[in-house]
Formats: sequence, structure tokens, C-alpha cells
Amino acid sequence: MEQTTYRLGCDIGGTFTDFVLVNNKTGEFYTNKCLTTPSDPSDAVEQGIRELNETKPGFMDTVEEVIHGTTLVINAIIERKGAKTGLITTKGFRDVLELGREIRYDAYDIFSEYPEPIVSRALRMEIDERLTADGRVLKGVDEKEVLKVLEQFEAAGIESLAVCFINSYENPVNEKKIKNIIENKAPDLFLSTSFEVLPQIREYERTCTTAVNAYVKPITYRYLEKLKTRLETIGFEGKLFIMLSSGGITSVDTAREFPVRIIESGPTAAVIASQYYGKMFDIKDMFCFDMGGTTAKSCLIQKGHAGLVSTFEVGRVQRFKKGSGLPIQVPVVDLMEIGAGGGSIAKISTLGLLAVGPESAGADPGPACYKQGGENPTVTDADLVLGYLDPKFFLGGTMALDLELSKKAIEEKIAQPLGTTMVEAAFGIHNLINETMAAAAKTHIAEKGGNPNIITMSAFGGAGPVHAYGLARKIGAPAIMVPPLAGVGSALGFFTAPVAFDLSRSHRVALDDADFKELEQLFNALEQESAGILEDAAKGQEVIYERTLLMRFVGQGAETDLVIETKAFDKFSKEDIRRLFDEEYKRLYGRTYHETPVELVTFKVRASLPKRPFSIPELKNNNTDIQTCIKGERPAFSYIKKDYIPFTVYDRSKLFANAKIPGPAIIEERESTIVIGEDATAEVDNFGFVWIQLNQSGIGQAGVKNDK
Repeated sequence: MEQTTYRLGCDIGGTFTDFVLVNNKTGEFYTNKCLTTPSDPSDAVEQGIRELNETKPGFMDTVEEVIHGTTLVINAIIERKGAKTGLITTKGFRDVLELGREIRYDAYDIFSEYPEPIVSRALRMEIDERLTADGRVLKGVDEKEVLKVLEQFEAAGIESLAVCFINSYENPVNEKKIKNIIENKAPDLFLSTSFEVLPQIREYERTCTTAVNAYVKPITYRYLEKLKTRLETIGFEGKLFIMLSSGGITSVDTAREFPVRIIESGPTAAVIASQYYGKMFDIKDMFCFDMGGTTAKSCLIQKGHAGLVSTFEVGRVQRFKKGSGLPIQVPVVDLMEIGAGGGSIAKISTLGLLAVGPESAGADPGPACYKQGGENPTVTDADLVLGYLDPKFFLGGTMALDLELSKKAIEEKIAQPLGTTMVEAAFGIHNLINETMAAAAKTHIAEKGGNPNIITMSAFGGAGPVHAYGLARKIGAPAIMVPPLAGVGSALGFFTAPVAFDLSRSHRVALDDADFKELEQLFNALEQESAGILEDAAKGQEVIYERTLLMRFVGQGAETDLVIETKAFDKFSKEDIRRLFDEEYKRLYGRTYHETPVELVTFKVRASLPKRPFSIPELKNNNTDIQTCIKGERPAFSYIKKDYIPFTVYDRSKLFANAKIPGPAIIEERESTIVIGEDATAEVDNFGFVWIQLNQSGIGQAGVKNDK
């Protein structure tokens, strides 16, 4: 008899750690959710697995792989809890991290602040070496000078070191030499070199990315080592994979070497899951909305694909102002932070107005209703007061909430200062966070050329399905899709992600002067390097490659991404490449400039393994009586009547295919709660997805669902 095997997804969020266990043979799911342990995230991982083991005893012995997403890296950057890090750079470039791009992110704010460099000036050292822009060596590395710098670093007590020389993306010879010296003379030092982390143009972004990688490398290494050990002690003998910000998954060894690649590890998985569901139902335009306990993220999926960007920011001084954070130049799914989460704290601003977030109560102490000492009212407290959450069924009844503590916090901190009722204050908190998210969402959709009136919103996270209805009303979305296990959507999304890795290398050359045979060799080198990274996971499987060119007009500051065929590059003509560039540029900007010369700047390769089997099992429930799915009725606040009205409460686990649910309704499951207003209806499909239509519009009107 064939042994049953499993895969386990584990996503560590700011408030909760989520688990999804899938049976590889039957597709059956088992879930768990427990509070995150900020002091040591691996504590929550072990606790959650042991709790899951009570439902499925002995499952760890047959788990083939654990896929893990974590906020450890981004939290270490934001909270500045990384390692003491040094930087070695070219003589004259010591202050690159401080100078940045010399751009004011707010031209009219004379008090605007900027993030402190990740490496202090005292720990930034120069080496007298130099390469030209085309990679020729003007001055090599003097080993005596390197050893002298190492002595200074040793005296300063650094734990990690970044190396970034000017123009090393064209020729890493000097960085390779210094790497050999350091590995021989200081083997215990964690080392990050720019030619390995980011061999691309733009000195500030490359230096900052390499420095950030070095800053978080020691804590990531120790955490992943500890996690592996703890998993082994509870019976795990399979492979451990880590979610990348780019939407793929990779090995622990790669994640330890390049921790900067896993900054957006958790939120990315919900987008990849949403993309998977879009293809499953042939939905072209989707808006992924993932709202957890600490943050909310969104992503517009167009033509079935979530976009990738090559640069993003972390640790912003002004949360929503571009340019106020540290630039990280690695591939990342085009996510946008559109507000806050269930733990976002409500307060009275200096102007005497209601404000919500960005500060969060997190997991400790958490919202007031958690009964862990939190005294500030949060979004979760407001949702509880408004009747959207059942205090006795939070996390399936395993974690009781205290309604009276929520009322007290909102009354004392919000209602009394504003001179309003406690209920009005609670709805103000709920409505304001929706309004904040809606404003950002509409901007994000418009920037991508999307139309909110034709998209289908997919709701993920513990708080996502609670707020999706209100958010959809504000942005004008006609339909909402809430997938099975939406409350642990990121952990489930890990199973839809490919094993993949992205590599890039800059090599500026005018198209008219380009040697396509030489460029084919560059692509081949990237493919061989990426295949080596995937070697351990591949086990003889075919590696699939995707090539991308970054091109621009000569003299332009920004590049245009151009996905090309994977055939040999020298099989293209220069006319072919120019035509592809002009077509893409015109699609993006409405026109092109045929008379202006173009140049090739950066070459990218994504290496991935074939898609792994994964599917959502069909519902086995043969019930057809909707009355048997009703848990009861409770008063909840109406968006339309601005008062409490009776909402029918349904048990999602009992819902069946083609079940129709008129609003006002609340659908409860262990991990999340779905709120449906009185001007909306819902229907359940064969796979257990809940499809909500607003304003009684039919599902087909927005082209949102094609059953297969």
C-alpha cells in the first residue's frame, strides 16, 4: 500500500503564524493558526506544528517538504536589529549610502527625514582600487591594504561585511580577489559581495542592497539553522524551502546566502495563489487583497499575470512616501501596501481627528480584546463591536475575545475625545481603514492602467474577508472571490509557487554596436549559474528558462522590461529587438521614438522547475438544504442603514456547491470571517470558493468566473 505523504506550508506574519497541511494523494487540507512569537519566531512554528499534530498524529514523519515564509528579514531592517556590519568600497565612494540619489521625496517639507544608512560611516572603509565603466582594471587590489582594513573591522567588532566596488558588475575581478583574501584571513566573517548579490548598474542601489544583505545575513543564517534543527527534532526528514519575494521558492542554502531576496516572503504567496486561481477560473483581471493582523497588501493581476518590479523600498521614514526608505534592487512581485491590519491602532491625531495606524498592536500585547494587556483600540476591536466577529468563535473558538474590553478602549480613547457614541466611533475606525485602503488601491490600479469596475477582488488573510465587502464598495469592484482557507491564504499559496530563482547582470551596450554572439554567452552564463542554484531541488528535472532584456533610449534614466523568446540570442536580428522594444514602449506610453537610438542595459534569466501537482479538491458535501448551514443570527452594523440589523450567520464548512446566500450574511470558518452586506449576494462553487456579487450584478457581467 502506497504511503500517504504531505506538504506543509508555514507563514509567519506580524500577528499570527499560519499553517496548511496538504495530503499529496487526496488534496485534503488541514489548517492551524497561532500567535506569532516575535522574540523567537521558531517557537510559534514548533507550537503550531505540535497543535496540528493533535489533529493529524504522526504526520511529520511523512512530510516531504516544508515551505516557509517569514517576516524576519523585513522586521530586522525596520527595527534595526540586524548584525553590526562593515562596508568596503572604492576610494572616494565611502559616502554613497548617505548621498543616495540626492532627491527630496517631499519637495515642500523642510523637516523631511531620511533613513539612517544601514552601515554607519565609521564602519565604511575605502580601498584604493578602480575599474573603468567598461570593466578594464585601472588599479588592482593591494592585499596589505585589505589586511589593514580587516584589522580595523576586527577592532570594531563587526559580524558581517559587505563589499561593493565601482563598476564591478562589468568585471568582478577585484571583488573576487578581496573575497579570497577575506575567506582566508577572516573565515568566520559573514561576507556579501555585490557581484554575487546584485551585479547591476546604479551604484547607490547596488551598494544599499549588498549592505542590507550583509546586515541581515547572520540573523537569517542562525534562524534558518535553528528552524531546521527544531523541525528535525519533531520528526521532519524532508526538504525545507523558503518563499522568495519574486514569487518562487528556493532552498535554505540560497536563502541564507541571499536573505535580501526573502524580504517580501510572506505577502508574495497570496498574490501567487490569486494568480493561480485566476488561471483556474479564466479570470484575466484580479485585485489581490491580503489583510492580516499587522499589514495589508494588494496587487493588480492583469492578463493572468502579477507584475514583477526590480526595485522596492523598505523601512520608509514616511510610510507611504516613495523615496523615504532604503532601495532594494531585487526581483519582487509588484505589491503595494495599502493600509494596515486588524491590529492597527486607532487614535486621535494632533489635529483632533480620528486616525488609524500605521502603528500596530501586533501579537503582543495585541488588540484590547485579546486580553493580553493591550489598552489601545484597534481595527479588530472595532470589527468585534460592530458584530462582524463572534467573540466565542475567534480562531474556531480556541481564542475567546473580550467584547467589553473592546468597548471600553473605543469609548475611552476615541468616542469620548470626539464627543460621539461608542458605536459611531467603532464604525468610524472600520470605515476609515477601508477608506485609506480604497484611496491607495484606486491609485495603484490607475497607475497600472487597470479599471476597478471590471476587476474581481480576491480576499485573503484573517481580516481580508471581513473588510473586502466595504473595500469593494468604495473602489467600485463588482465582485469578490473568497477562496477556501482564505485566512491562511499565504500558507496555502506556497503550494502554487514554482521552485525558481532570478539572476541578472548589467552590461551596457548600444543596440547598433551589440555583438549578439557575445550576449548569448552572457545569457548562457546566467542560465548555468541559476541551474546550479536549483541543482539540489531539481533532481534531474528539466530546468525552464525565461529571458528578459532591460532596454532604454540612449540617455534615458529608466529601462523597459522586454520578455523575449529563449531561443539563441544570436538568432535574433537587431531589427527584431528594436521592433519588440518599440512595440512594448508604445504599449506602455502611447508612442515611441523610432529615430532615437536604444541600448541594452541589463540581462535577466528566471530559472524554474516544472509546475508541481496541486489542485483544490471539489466539495464532497452532498447537502442541498441551506438551512442546515445556518448557525444562527446576530446583529451587525449595516453600511447602508448605519445601524445594527440582523445578519444570518453561516458555517462555511457545511456549505455545498451552488448554495446561494442572500445578504446581509456572515460566513464563519476557523481562520476568517466573510461579511456580506444587504445589497450583495453570494454563491458557492464546486470547489468551495465563495463568489460575492455587489449591487445584485451577475457574476458573468464582470467576466469573473468561468467554471471548469
